[in-house]
Amino acid sequence: MITARADVVGSLLRPPELLRARADRAAGRITEVELRAVEDAAVDAAIRLQEEAGLEVVTDGEMRRLSFQSRMTEAVDGFGGNDLDAFLWGEWRGDPEVGDWSLERPKSLGVVGKLTRRRHLSVDEFTYLAAHTTRTPKITLPSPSLFANFWSPETSRGVYPTLEAFLADVVDILRAEVAELVRRGALYIQLDAPHYALLLDDRTRAFYETRGWSRARWLAEGIAMDNAVIGDHPGVTFGFHVCRGNQGSRWLTAG
Repeated sequence: MITARADVVGSLLRPPELLRARADRAAGRITEVELRAVEDAAVDAAIRLQEEAGLEVVTDGEMRRLSFQSRMTEAVDGFGGNDLDAFLWGEWRGDPEVGDWSLERPKSLGVVGKLTRRRHLSVDEFTYLAAHTTRTPKITLPSPSLFANFWSPETSRGVYPTLEAFLADVVDILRAEVAELVRRGALYIQLDAPHYALLLDDRTRAFYETRGWSRARWLAEGIAMDNAVIGDHPGVTFGFHVCRGNQGSRWLTAG
């Protein structure tokens, strides 16, 4: 007999009132406290939706995030100023109803200083979620390999002469985050969107190869980095979200 289990991969669509509140906060029309209240309400609704559907594992819908990756760049100094384009660039493909869409990689994108963590990435998300559900709370973290996007030979060599040195610091930050989440009681942690799927498509793989590593090395290094982040935490379940990209009903990679 096959036992099937389902849970939300991580994010849910943000409600209109949350989108408005984020825009109002960016424009200075509301305070951080007021935005937090709207986020809390959106998380509460996401929890109810999953519980009422009968799910045994629930997420907070990632309602507090600009992107599933953005908690790293918001909590850690050194990445420089970035907006949503830092996470969305690429050649996106869609069916005839939505069509294709493309966005160039921002020319200024690249780590500009040594990475220094100012606060935890997702501990606050986890503690709120765990306090508001009786189900198993799942917290998501970005896979370290994604952040190769933030190392550029032109802008980053002054602080990180090599991609390896930069990603080693990314791994250390994520590994420490996992340890703190486990200390706070997390039993289910998911690493989101490791680059493995991006290596299948010639177009998306090309960017990774311009960083100086072959596909075979990217695969080996990616596995090693993910294992380093996971560490040794008996009793904790770790999951992976291997993704082809999903944005506006479009996909980024195929193969």
